[in-house]
Amino acid sequence: MREYSIAVIEGDGIGPEIVREAVSVLEAAGKKYGFHLNLTPVLLGGASIDRYGVPLTQETIEIAKKSDAVLMGSIGGDAKTSPWYRLEPSRRPEAGLLGIRKALGLFANLRPAWLYDELKGACPLKEEAADRGFDLLIMRELTGGLYFGKRETVEKDGVLVATDTLTYSEPEIRRIAVKAFEVAGKRRKKVTLVDKANVLDSSRLWRKVTAEVAEDYPDVSLENMLVDNCAMQLVRDPSQFDVVLTENMFGDILSDEASMITGSIGMLPSASLNETSFGLYEPSHGSAPDIAGKDIANPLATILSAAMMLRYSLSEDEAADAVENAVRKVLKDGYRTGDIYTEGTRKVGTARMGSLVAERV
Repeated sequence: MREYSIAVIEGDGIGPEIVREAVSVLEAAGKKYGFHLNLTPVLLGGASIDRYGVPLTQETIEIAKKSDAVLMGSIGGDAKTSPWYRLEPSRRPEAGLLGIRKALGLFANLRPAWLYDELKGACPLKEEAADRGFDLLIMRELTGGLYFGKRETVEKDGVLVATDTLTYSEPEIRRIAVKAFEVAGKRRKKVTLVDKANVLDSSRLWRKVTAEVAEDYPDVSLENMLVDNCAMQLVRDPSQFDVVLTENMFGDILSDEASMITGSIGMLPSASLNETSFGLYEPSHGSAPDIAGKDIANPLATILSAAMMLRYSLSEDEAADAVENAVRKVLKDGYRTGDIYTEGTRKVGTARMGSLVAERV
């Protein structure tokens, strides 16, 4: 039997509930497809602050590094009421998340967005666009660009002047372009590079390097698209996209746009990968402390994140397909948590939704 080591970060708020259901689905998949997961619980974020006084410990980093992947719930709490947010920024829950991304070298953020037939009514796009459906993945460079460049605010001649520097190197671009083509090869074999090459030198370098990488993947097509056009095309016809490759800031904006056109952020998984097959997998939504412990949170984004882990870190593609298909079956059978409930469907809680998916794997 194949064995894998997984570090499990339950996190804060609804994190423990949704991770519990994802683990139960993974165990069901393992029994069916012949693998076993060795799970090691570790702390991050608010839970780590409560135990150790810091949002990220070296022990968590070391356990994660020795694992094949990390499965995580949601990090953080209510910024208005939680004592975690009376701490200095470097000691708050989200600092732990940024710290573990840096420590593990997680430079490629994958945010899929797809529209289930059963949830088309929640899609804000025109009916004809929703009827076509879509299944796209935005691959965002996560550790470079404008967010990590040199910045300063100075006074010149009595006027404040702020400067942020957008810098990318060829190796930074090449490594995520390789990831994009590898992922596209497992999907519909199309990469769309999104940039602002009509204005920015950095974007022109992205085009040059990505075109070079494309030569090594002759079965995957490459198209270039300006970011303003991509923003429009996402709301006009998202079905045209497969893998969207882009730099940090553009990816930040476009991935949020893509999540909204699905109609429910509670359904969206994510992955952050390094240069190996290692990745950290988490839902795109927050920790929702107001509903924690009430058995009403939607675990599907975390379950789908676990499916991404099976696919991208463990190469258990058949099991990943089974988990994703199980989610589709549950929705087709009419089961909904409160956030996606509509009249005529059957409302269930967190634990019941998890067990329904596990039964259908």
